[in-house]
This record gives sequence, structure tokens and C-alpha cells, in this order.
Amino acid sequence: MHRMITGLIDRQAGWAKPLGDKAQKVLGELFAGRAPLKDALNGTWLGHPVHPVVTDIPVGAMTLAAVLDATGNDRAADLAVATGLAGMAASAATGAADAVDAEGRPQVLATVHATLMVASLGAYVGSFALRLGPRRGRPLARLLSFAGYGALTAGAYIGGDLVFRTGNQVDRHAFDSESTKWKALDVREVPAATLVKAKTSTDTLVLYRAADGDPITAFHAVCSHAGGPLDKGSIVDGCVECPWHGSRFALADGHVRRGPAVYDQPRYEIRETEEGKLEARRMIAG
Repeated sequence: MHRMITGLIDRQAGWAKPLGDKAQKVLGELFAGRAPLKDALNGTWLGHPVHPVVTDIPVGAMTLAAVLDATGNDRAADLAVATGLAGMAASAATGAADAVDAEGRPQVLATVHATLMVASLGAYVGSFALRLGPRRGRPLARLLSFAGYGALTAGAYIGGDLVFRTGNQVDRHAFDSESTKWKALDVREVPAATLVKAKTSTDTLVLYRAADGDPITAFHAVCSHAGGPLDKGSIVDGCVECPWHGSRFALADGHVRRGPAVYDQPRYEIRETEEGKLEARRMIAG
């Protein structure tokens, strides 16, 4: 069943990719110069993506509305649909902020997901408008509501695929080893004011020394948001800025200072051995 659905989704790339490109261009212009707004919608302040949090509201409300419609509880069903519409509006805003940064297959899935959700929203808006009118519009209102629920369910399924099969919006360090053993680095020198890529036996790090004689700051080189190479980034306002989507992590503690990242960056402690070699070990979070 899943393979059939996945194959069906893959066949939609012909229209979903161009549509996604256009949508990203529009959204990029919308969020340009509004980093605080985008960060708020991404969930940088929360330490967790906001979109999956708010999507529970419309899914739960519309499920309840379907049950109430089926059992003839009209007024309660109307209230459930109104609540679901409010949740869908919030979900659309947070989803748009996340979709701006989707690339490749995640972008295609995000576009199909969004298209289904827009169709669902349209059906529910029509249903709600009929609910406000004469009672004779009730059968059509219910029909539109059930159609909207079908699109909502399909969209939620694809949203799950987007997260769990492609890893979109998942912390890139969720499965990293948290060993705190000292490990040798493959570099000996870290010039001042320069981002330096270094490797241990298991990890790739980015090292930075503000000035000669200063201690070395070290982070995992893979950005927690989408895997961007921090060693190819830049230093901005005391932060390492990812070259892909502009996420910033404070040099002092690795905390997110600007999204779209919502997860802090793993930090490492650096020491120099008697032989003049550099070693690193992961610092315990917190």
C-alpha cells in the first residue's frame, strides 16, 4: 500500500516541482527582511518545530466534526469546523515558513502536502459558509466537510512521509554518538579568525579561534537544521552562520540565535597534547 502511494506521489513531481519553485520564490520574498517572524513560525524560540504542534488542532477538530456531522449534532459540528479552520490557518503559516527551505524530494512532498491541505481548506470554508445559511444547505455542508476531511487525511499522511521518510525538520544529530572520550583531530593548527574543518575518527567538526592565544571553539560541522557545512559558513555577530539557510549558532554555547534551525549545535572541548596534537571530546548538553 505504501509503495503504491509513494509511486503515485513520485509521479506528481512533474507539476509539484515547478509549483514548489514558484511558491518558494513568493514565500522567500514574503519573509525577506522578516527574520524574527520566520524564526517565530519555524520554532527557533521553542526549540522544536511549531508546525507539527499546531497541526494537531485541525486534525483533531475536523475528526470530531465528522463524527458530530454523522450523528446529527449540528451546532457542535459547526463549532468544531470553526475551530479546525482557525487551526488550519495557523498550520498554513507555520508550514509556509518551513517550506521555504525544503529542497529536492522534501520540496516535492511539501508541495503535494500543501496542495491537498489548500483543497481541504477550500472545502471546509465552503462547508462553514453553508452552515451559516438556511438549514436546507446542511446536506451539502456535510458533504463538503467529508470531502475536506478526505483531503486533510491524505495531506496528513504525506506530511508524515515528509518528516519520517526524508528526515525533513529532524535534528541532524538525533542519532550521533554522545561519547565523551577524547579523540585525535587530523589538524594541528587553527589560524585566528578562520573556520577550520577537522575530523575525528567518527565526527567532522568546525574549529574557530577568534585571536592568537584564544581558546578554540568547536562544533559539529553538520548544521542541525538541514545538514549544511558550517565549516564553509561565516562568523556573524559572535555566531557561526550556516551557508545554506542562514541559521546562526552562538560561539559561546552553540545555542540557536537565528533560524530556520530550532535545535542547538553539539559542542566539543579541545585540548592540546604534549606532542602538540589536538584532541576533541563532545561536551554534555546543558
